[in-house]
Amino acid sequence: MDLSVIIDNLPDFADGLWVTIKLTAISVTLGLMLAIPIAFARINTFTKPIAYGFIFFFRGTPLLVQFFLVYYGAGQFVEFFKDIGLWRGFFREAWFCGLFTLTLNTAAYTAEIIRGAITAVPRGEVEAARACGMSGLKLYRRIVLPKAARLALPAYGNEVIFLMQATSLASLITIMDLTGIARKLVAKSFAVYEVYIFVGIVYLILTYTIIFVLKRIETKLNAHQVRPANTADDTFMR
Repeated sequence: MDLSVIIDNLPDFADGLWVTIKLTAISVTLGLMLAIPIAFARINTFTKPIAYGFIFFFRGTPLLVQFFLVYYGAGQFVEFFKDIGLWRGFFREAWFCGLFTLTLNTAAYTAEIIRGAITAVPRGEVEAARACGMSGLKLYRRIVLPKAARLALPAYGNEVIFLMQATSLASLITIMDLTGIARKLVAKSFAVYEVYIFVGIVYLILTYTIIFVLKRIETKLNAHQVRPANTADDTFMR
């Protein structure tokens, strides 16, 4: 294997890695902010059909199709986007189209994760909180949402990892992320194995970095459930 193609192009790979990290971080943040109201709308009787339709579409269609619909489809509505000021700097740019698509996609998946976590909160805990005088926002802020966050975190962690890996599809709409840089170098050097094995290792490192961070967050959230080392059973066993 000729590693010179990797070493000579490390700055390009670094630029692509930074694009991948930015796409992931921004879309995850915006997607979570959008997912919370969608999850509550999914629970509400009146807004449930609208929220369900949004989730149904983005979970039921391939992400690549969604990329093409936004990136190529936006060109059919140039005049409309120009009139509302969203063409130049927004739907005209591949970066914005990629970020927009990833945000909507992860919002749909995350909303369903949050909805499932909220409905999984034990009814007994909610009733006990109400018996203590909590209701409305206070009930959700102190009891429902903290419990739901602990329940949702493992599934949400998988969604974050999926989204980071899914950013590789953004290269198909001319975004020069890590995969985009790899495709360009392979077309120029034909070093398929060297380039894609290196990129695969980088994605592997990113994946396990996210897993490590999420594990730390999960441990912190569940710190109250960790059994103390010095328990009565341990004393008895001694």
